[in-house]
Amino acid sequence: MMKSIFSGLIFTLLLSVNAKGQGINFFHGKWSEALEKAKSEDKLIFVDAYASWCGPCKRMSSEVFTHPKSGEFYNSSFVCLKIDMEKPENSDFADKYPVMSYPTLMFIDPAGKIVLKDIGYRDVEPFVELGKKALNKVTNATEYAQQYADGNRDPQFLFRYVSALNRTGSPSLKITNDYLNTQSDLSTDFNQRFIFEGATEADSRVFDLLIKNRARIEALVGKEPVDAKIETACKNTVKKAISFKDEKLLGEAIQKMKSANPDRGGQFELESKRTYFAAVKDVKNYLKAVKAYQKALVKNSAAKQHELVIDMLESFPNDPSVLRTAAQYEEKAAENGGLPEYYLTLAGIYKQQGDKEKAKNTAQQAIKAIGEKDNGMRARIEYFLNSLG
Repeated sequence: MMKSIFSGLIFTLLLSVNAKGQGINFFHGKWSEALEKAKSEDKLIFVDAYASWCGPCKRMSSEVFTHPKSGEFYNSSFVCLKIDMEKPENSDFADKYPVMSYPTLMFIDPAGKIVLKDIGYRDVEPFVELGKKALNKVTNATEYAQQYADGNRDPQFLFRYVSALNRTGSPSLKITNDYLNTQSDLSTDFNQRFIFEGATEADSRVFDLLIKNRARIEALVGKEPVDAKIETACKNTVKKAISFKDEKLLGEAIQKMKSANPDRGGQFELESKRTYFAAVKDVKNYLKAVKAYQKALVKNSAAKQHELVIDMLESFPNDPSVLRTAAQYEEKAAENGGLPEYYLTLAGIYKQQGDKEKAKNTAQQAIKAIGEKDNGMRARIEYFLNSLG
């Protein structure tokens, strides 16, 4: 029942969630600078070739590019760029890479060669899959796997193989460990870079080596990449904890993040516990994690309160205790923020709780809160009111 209430609203409601910038971080430099950045980072460039009048382009910008899943994958895998193909200042790019329809999604290598091109709107999951398809075209992972099986243990080859596996999210830890175990001196620049590339999970010897050699590795690759690598490795261990339903592994990821990056450790703990207990369907501990998160990070922010409620509704759409807490939070969001989507979400919660009259009154408040540009909100509210019968 809840799914039918919210399925048509979730993407719209996530607009306010993504104000935090959890989605794709687009590069704002020139095309030539994007090529240089891609070359230095050994990445493909993802280009959203769009037009300002294009409806599907606007939907992807507001619903797909801002989604945390898109951001998590694309930020680590590509240099990302948005180009308005009809602006005069982009004419050189448009001449070199002409498009016939919008949006056109392009994946271009650092030499400027198109690896993959796709036309039209894609939802989050297909969009991530498209990126993986592009990476698979350039990683040579299959070829590398065969060379490895045939006995190739050249260090430069192994580094390229591990890098290729990491770009596609494939396991690489065994290959990294097998190589490092052959080395009597891990202090060379090459081996330090290998440790950095291979540290994909916090619950590993390679991660411990990264922390031990952190100052030296930061001097080679920079502080920000090391910080990002540490957080990604800790997140990967949280994912592993979810896969095995292992709370001790969750604790290890949190502890290592706190130790490696104290400034981010507290927030990482709150976010990770919320994610873990939602995934393993532990309602009691999920609510504890939610309340701790709300108290420490959300406070009186209407947008963050609404974001938290959406997470709760997606995680446990039918649980009465979660619905009660979600209603309390969304009531505060509506009171403090006054946006129509806050009232509409609250109305949906009331309907799920069986209070149709309260749902109707709250939906009518949503109509009153609509501004001059409602972006289809009025139609969604009217659809909801009709669903009340």
